[in-house]
Amino acid sequence: MAEIKKILCAIDFSDYSAHVADYAKTLAQCSGGSVMCVYVAPSLSQYVGFHVPPSSIENFVGEIVSGADTTMSAFVAENFKGLSATGKVVTGYPAEEILDMAEEEKVDMIVMGTHGRKGIDRILFGSVAEKVVKAAKCPVLTIRPK
Repeated sequence: MAEIKKILCAIDFSDYSAHVADYAKTLAQCSGGSVMCVYVAPSLSQYVGFHVPPSSIENFVGEIVSGADTTMSAFVAENFKGLSATGKVVTGYPAEEILDMAEEEKVDMIVMGTHGRKGIDRILFGSVAEKVVKAAKCPVLTIRPK
């Protein structure tokens, strides 16, 4: 029988993130598992060389991560009361970071939202959820916006 003891919940701090967290929380409660909540801040390294000094980009990313750490603490406290839950903020490309963390932490399931992009938006921006679903070594539960 499949066990879901360790759940990775990927969020983006949008209004929709609490809805995604609710699914992760429910799964963890039903299985007696724990939740690791992750937010991936953009690295912005692709902008080095656009007449912006690397130190400015590093400082900006540092400010984003610092603010995200505070937001993550509050998000975990509010959305995962009574559960074994942690929050983590990392920097990079979302799909890659989510997949790397899932493998490193040996999670049993990934829970994440989709944005439901269609047409040209999907072609231009792709889908983090789609990339994760295709490459993950564990089950992935995707939650569409309401």
